[in-house]
Amino acid sequence: MLRHRQRRERISVISGLSVSPHRRRCGLYFLLSPKNIQHPEVCAFLRDLLHHLRGPVIGIWDNGTIHGGDAIRALLARYPRLHLYRFPSYAPELNPDEGVWRLAKRALANGRPDSQHELFRHLRSHLSRLRRAPLLLRACVRASALPLF
Repeated sequence: MLRHRQRRERISVISGLSVSPHRRRCGLYFLLSPKNIQHPEVCAFLRDLLHHLRGPVIGIWDNGTIHGGDAIRALLARYPRLHLYRFPSYAPELNPDEGVWRLAKRALANGRPDSQHELFRHLRSHLSRLRRAPLLLRACVRASALPLF
């Protein structure tokens, strides 16, 4: 007999890779949430990026519904140094962040956390380690079809 507990717990994540224009240094930024990420969390993530990055910030992201709307337009009006562009429809090969998630899924694949909190800790730990691995971040950017380096 196989017993299974049905749980609806989840962790939602928004993340992004940065590449500095002069030194070509890569950075990883992320926000973990125990609920679905919506416009307020996206705006908080973008404000956090602006806090950490100097000068103009150019963001390229997918066509997700949370990447548009009045809240995002208001944020863009408030922060003129932030410029957001969309990838073409369904173009994961262009998105360097896909490489981050391939690495994360590989690292967490055989785990079986007993709680949402434990999964949260494992995911935060892995992303924090990845944040300190510039060669891996650079490999994610190079693996994409973006002509950055």
